[in-house]
Amino acid sequence: MRADLFPGSGLLQDAAAHGRDPAADHSLRPGQQQQQHQQQHHQLEQELEAAKSMETCHQLPVLPLDRPIPKHVLLRRGAISFSSCTALFSGPQPRLLSQRRGAISFESSDQNAIYVRMLAAAAGSGESASRRKVKRLLSCQRYLRATPVQRGGRSRLSLHMLDDDYDGQAKCMLMKAASWSFDMFLFDRLTNGNSLVSLTCHLFNFHGLIQHFQLDMVKLRGFLVMVQEDYHNQNPYHNAVHAADVTQAMHCYLREPKLAVHLTRRDIMLGLLAASAHDVDHPGVNQPFLIKTHHHLASLYHNSSVLENHHWRSTVGMLRESGLFAHLPMDERLQMERDLGSLILATDISRQNEFLSQFKSHLDKGDLCLEEAPHRHFILQIALKCADICNPCRVWDTSKRWSEKVCEEFFKQGDMERKWRLEISPLCDRYTQTVPNIQIGFMTFVVEPLFMEWARFMGYTHLSRTMLGHLGLNKASWRGLQNELEAGSARADAAAAAAADTADDSPEDGEGPEMGPTSSSSSSLQ
Repeated sequence: MRADLFPGSGLLQDAAAHGRDPAADHSLRPGQQQQQHQQQHHQLEQELEAAKSMETCHQLPVLPLDRPIPKHVLLRRGAISFSSCTALFSGPQPRLLSQRRGAISFESSDQNAIYVRMLAAAAGSGESASRRKVKRLLSCQRYLRATPVQRGGRSRLSLHMLDDDYDGQAKCMLMKAASWSFDMFLFDRLTNGNSLVSLTCHLFNFHGLIQHFQLDMVKLRGFLVMVQEDYHNQNPYHNAVHAADVTQAMHCYLREPKLAVHLTRRDIMLGLLAASAHDVDHPGVNQPFLIKTHHHLASLYHNSSVLENHHWRSTVGMLRESGLFAHLPMDERLQMERDLGSLILATDISRQNEFLSQFKSHLDKGDLCLEEAPHRHFILQIALKCADICNPCRVWDTSKRWSEKVCEEFFKQGDMERKWRLEISPLCDRYTQTVPNIQIGFMTFVVEPLFMEWARFMGYTHLSRTMLGHLGLNKASWRGLQNELEAGSARADAAAAAAADTADDSPEDGEGPEMGPTSSSSSSLQ
């Protein structure tokens, strides 16, 4: 571990703390040096073990998101910050909320936690030497956990934190991150399931955001690791790979000539952050399911943009926990959080017509001025909406794979609704719906209208024409598959009807050819 990356964490600092000159170790014999190093290593292990046992003394437990808070935690002095959702980002003194040690944002109306995230710890005064040592050791542990796992068996830590993600084929793919044919499934395999972290780190570096905003690479990587881990891999569609795919699409849009000359670095950073975290902690079901099952998130957000509000608030919690923007002024951080929320909330599919109508109106009037910040923000909202539903505009093999995944997630929700005897949501019944039928409707009524206006805004660039071309070809392919399914279903129905007619014409069991109604009547008369 480099001492310049993490000051105060190496043996040099331990030696200085005990009043020993580290350079004097070179005058010792090799055997004495080895023995001394073993003693130092053993001492560090003992300190780490002590730190583990003392961790609960100095930190509140980090609980999962949106869990009820135990009473014994509620009673702890200074543990809870009672506030409404809006008070979290506004108020006369928002700084006090963000600097309270172990503060938890809490919805007092229903006694449910909005965030159970450890917020930024204020710098304590008069700390004891032992407590400072424990904090240093715990920070050392967090740094080591944030370092990529070396699956190749390397024992050394890389001098450059991104080197381990930029090896071999993955590095070659990142050089083509702006290609619309980028295969995110392959990239996720090459990065051992770390596609979101690897891609977003690369894009932050590519756009010069790390240098411009003076971001700490350890904090940036720690934040992205938290975001990636908060996506649920058991979801067929809404997982970290989908987030990485949306982030890559957003990168392609940000490089379009009309946007590249007007967007600021702040706009670019907000766009990439919103894309990477826009579906974080997605439960794999839609908003109507949460409402009809009386989920606490639906109550918390009053049945309005339930999932999108949760994604936004979760992202803000992780930003504050990581301290990624802790060096920025408070008002700038709060404004950035609000703008991030505005972008994520725009991905609510129920607001599709609202944004599309507004977009059409601007294009018809020709009054969009990208030199104005509000207009740039609106275009970022539209760009994120396009990136979120761009799967039908990819090449056929990739598009088909994404379509099958999202439909499987729909069908899993329908299976749960059937199991719990709930009304099955539209498009979620695997016995009455087909993937081609769902995709044709989605392309016709949602994707096509939005991307037609996006191409008009962009001036029908090469990327816009490529996306529309893929969209038309994919729609035709799904229609062909749907026709095959309907033809196969018609043949199956005809075969079943023929089998039923044959069964009706055949004699019943136990009857002979001579037994008819007349013979039966005659025998009964006799």
